[in-house]
Amino acid sequence: MTPVLEVHGLGVAFGGIRAVDSVSFTAEQNAITTIIGPNGAGKSTLFNLISGLIRPNSGRVFLGGIDRTGSPPHLLQRAGLGRSFQITNLFFELTVFENLRLAAQRLEPKNRFLLPAGRSFCALARVDELIDRFVLHTKTNELAGALSHGEQRRLEIAIALAARPSILLLDEPTQGMSHADTADTANLIRDLARDVTILLIEHDIGVVMDISDHIVVMHQGKKLAEGAPSVVRADPAVKSAYFGHT
Repeated sequence: MTPVLEVHGLGVAFGGIRAVDSVSFTAEQNAITTIIGPNGAGKSTLFNLISGLIRPNSGRVFLGGIDRTGSPPHLLQRAGLGRSFQITNLFFELTVFENLRLAAQRLEPKNRFLLPAGRSFCALARVDELIDRFVLHTKTNELAGALSHGEQRRLEIAIALAARPSILLLDEPTQGMSHADTADTANLIRDLARDVTILLIEHDIGVVMDISDHIVVMHQGKKLAEGAPSVVRADPAVKSAYFGHT
């Protein structure tokens, strides 16, 4: 089976500094592949290269076996890529429902784009599904800006799923969360992997080791190691660069 995502020799430099240096890996269908590494390792830059925010200087990106290297974000979304960001990115003055409906509008046929919102039947059906999946019934009419931090992060994941992507990129979804919210979000991500392939950047090593099927370790822009959680945890180079000498 063709991997959902294939990254081959991906790289980019800024002012002579190789932020991402010839990184290669694959993300298999319905697996959770997690990118870890120290601050400044190039994790978010790698996400930006894959999701089209930055054009790579070298390497290729394949989605479902099709070369999508350098495609802009809106075309990658059409090709099946969804993404959340490290910094909360919502329409804070719109309600939870309105945030979700705008994201789900992508599902409407082009000849229905200019119809009133109440006739966006595909989008509205998807919003109902997401409200059920993320248990947002009591928050539907609240402004996104009034939600707690944990609720905002969960809403962002729901929004990233609205267009039914084949792969979902989550950039530190538990950042700033309480221990309880972190545990809930980890369980949510594990559950979502039944329906969508997940590429994750995560700083909580407990979460990483608990939910990941495959881990890619980055250090100074390069791939340091990769493998199953037990393999990565035991790797001497990873222990030295990331976990510390143990």
